Amino acid sequence: MSAQAMHPIDMRLRALGVTLPQRSKPAGNYLPACRCDRLLFISGQFPLENGHLKYVGQIGRDLTSEDGYQAARLAALNVLAHLRHETNEWRQLESILRIDGHISSAQHCHDLPKVLDGASDLFQQVLQGQAGHARALFAPTALPLNSSIELVVIASLRPSHADQG
Repeated sequence: MSAQAMHPIDMRLRALGVTLPQRSKPAGNYLPACRCDRLLFISGQFPLENGHLKYVGQIGRDLTSEDGYQAARLAALNVLAHLRHETNEWRQLESILRIDGHISSAQHCHDLPKVLDGASDLFQQVLQGQAGHARALFAPTALPLNSSIELVVIASLRPSHADQG
């Protein structure tokens, strides 16, 4: 794809030196994403790199808060890979509405909002005005596959021509 034909989001990714990963496959019997009207629900995404968990264990015990920030950023890249696919290469994406961050945390680890900023900051850099979102943070002691973080995202979609007729 030539630079002239690139979507602005892809141009920002390129400018940041970021390549989206291959879309991850579900770890169980569920869909990676599903739609309801103009809402897109992205199933939990982990900090996968080349199909393998890069950050495992608890923040505050096995990993630092900075590691957690990078884990959230990497999980957000996996979210973006699904968003790009599900929104016809960004054309249907209106905005991210909500992020639920599940962060495996040691007891008394209180820097978790900064950890989740790894995802929020990346979304802002890449999606800009389409990145504003509400978010919730959950701090269980363990996550599936011993992942350090899991992101669940809800996005809004632009109305399609079918919605208007």
